[in-house]
Amino acid sequence: MNVITVFEHQHLTVHDFLQVSDFDWLMAQEFTVFTIKRKQGQWQLKVGHYIGIILLPSSMMLEILPKLNQSTQTSDIVQTRHWVQGMLSDLIHLDAHNNRKLPNTKNFGQFSSQSTPLPLKVLPISDWLIEQFLQRLMDYQPTKHYQAQIENQASLQGRLLIKEQLRHNSMQPHKFICESSVLSHDMLANRLIKSALVYLMPLLPQFISSKLLQPWRQVSTLNNREMQQIAVIYTQAKRQLDVQPLQKQKLHTAHQLVDLAYWLLKQRAAVTGNGIDPSRQNSSQLRLCLLIDMNQAFEQWASQRIASMFQQISSSYRPFYQTQSVWLNDAEGLACLSIRPDLLIFETASVDCQNQRDIAASQTKTKDKTKGRYSHVIDIKWKYLPHAAAISASDAYQLTSYAQAYLAGQVWLVYPVLGSDRQPVALKQQTHYGSNDSDSSDDIKNNESADAHLWLMPFDVLTGTLNGEVLPHLDKA
Repeated sequence: MNVITVFEHQHLTVHDFLQVSDFDWLMAQEFTVFTIKRKQGQWQLKVGHYIGIILLPSSMMLEILPKLNQSTQTSDIVQTRHWVQGMLSDLIHLDAHNNRKLPNTKNFGQFSSQSTPLPLKVLPISDWLIEQFLQRLMDYQPTKHYQAQIENQASLQGRLLIKEQLRHNSMQPHKFICESSVLSHDMLANRLIKSALVYLMPLLPQFISSKLLQPWRQVSTLNNREMQQIAVIYTQAKRQLDVQPLQKQKLHTAHQLVDLAYWLLKQRAAVTGNGIDPSRQNSSQLRLCLLIDMNQAFEQWASQRIASMFQQISSSYRPFYQTQSVWLNDAEGLACLSIRPDLLIFETASVDCQNQRDIAASQTKTKDKTKGRYSHVIDIKWKYLPHAAAISASDAYQLTSYAQAYLAGQVWLVYPVLGSDRQPVALKQQTHYGSNDSDSSDDIKNNESADAHLWLMPFDVLTGTLNGEVLPHLDKA
């Protein structure tokens, strides 16, 4: 399949496409990934902070890759594809694990220790995704399970449902409402996989897709209502798999295939505008389109990687993800503003707090620091910082506010870089107070938030790790 590769922030015109109809179609869809502009007498589409793939009407694939800095060029496509595949591989396993363990929270949790890493290649994202899916599909056949089936028939087969019989067949005693167990391919795990397979079919040649679909003919796909409850369906599908009489390796492969199918189907809901083409297809009939907000993806990826780093250093570090806390109250104690750091690191001491509520209670009811404290408040941004002076005022204000609110010893702003050249930079906060006001001076010097260490922490996307010697920074906390 021919691929058109573009980077975020890039301006696309009709001349970037082999067929004018592809550009016109993108204009009509009003995907949120693009901003429509008019410049020098021609329409332009500016690519936003997204990565992904869009199958165009001409069957060309539009691949959108992230761009870390102005020097990123077409020659960097191979390198970019490689680390993006690594990030997506982590997010697929991470998303699946969190849905199993914490389906109703935004806690990104731990990587699943049972996950097998997806092999990385320098393929376009579309080819890489289909390869991962097909590799798992080759080792899995749709399993059957016993399913309750209720029928109103002329012969008595199975268990007679007395209540239903009296209600519906009082005037036709020659019929019987019976419940029986039949072997069926239509279990939720199979339907989830079949739906993802059909979704990916446009990426495959016709003869291959026909052969792949052959064992799945009797399996139905998820309907629109079920697609709207995909997370619930996924959880039920995993439970059904666990009770199947499968060998350990086959069960593991089945779980991985369902994980990948779930992730693909969950990403497919592309957000569009009202549409400038009244005859265009509705959203349920959109072509293959998988778009991922890079701000959210990088935040999730870096959060998990950094949290794992802390927990490997010491079991006393407990991560909390996007925890909302009241920051400002009015005179009557009503909440006015809240804050939600991307990642909080709580360092326990002599007290083993079981959850975040216990931790919050232990801090509000007592000043005994031996029970633990927030050691690190971490904010994660998908933005290019060429040097420390490039930090925005809003980010600086946010960091200092976090330091004050959580009395944390360390406040980090994590940002992406390519390679290990960039090192952490400490930002020293300059305090200002009246020279004649000695009491005010002493108060500020004794304020823990004024002593917080503010760090700009580079996150190397090529390795998925923080640059520099992180351990000394932890010791200073």
